[in-house]
Order: sequence, then structure tokens, then C-alpha cells
Amino acid sequence: MTTRKNSKKPQRIVRSDEYKRDAVKLSDTVGVTEAARQLGIQTTQIYSWRNKIRVNETRSDAETRLMDENARLKQELAEKKQENEFLKKASAYFARQQK
Repeated sequence: MTTRKNSKKPQRIVRSDEYKRDAVKLSDTVGVTEAARQLGIQTTQIYSWRNKIRVNETRSDAETRLMDENARLKQELAEKKQENEFLKKASAYFARQQK
């Protein structure tokens, strides 16, 4: 008969949602590996938390972000068009001056 050694598994630590969000934010700034090292956790935990946060993010939040990005890009496009028109007028003006 074989006997098993009394091996204790490490206790599972339950982290709060706020801790998980902060860990994901930290990983976005310093990288997943560095964040995991600083927090003393596995990198797979951060990846898992990141995926769960993205899945739990409501559709309206995602739509709001996309609408904000769309508005910003439209404004940037309008500015670039205005700059291009100004440059066309300026180049036409200087072309007339050289003749």
C-alpha cells in the first residue's frame, strides 16, 4: 500500500474586481510581464482578467467609445481638408508669382 505525502496546495486568493481592473491598467502601461512581476502573480491571470473585463464591457460602452473615436477622426479629417485647401491656394499663389 502506498501512502500519499501530505502535500498542501497553495490557497486560492480571491482578488476584488477593483484590484483586477487596476492590475489590467498597470499591465497596459508597463506591460503584462512587468505588471505580473510587480504584483507577484502569474501573467496568465492578467490576460484572463483582461479578457473577462472586455467581455463584461457592455455594448453601449463599446459603442460610446467608437462614437467618440469616430467624432475625433471626423474632426481631424476636416482639419486636414482645410489644411490641404490652404496649401493648394498658397501653391497657386506662389506659382503665379514665379512667372
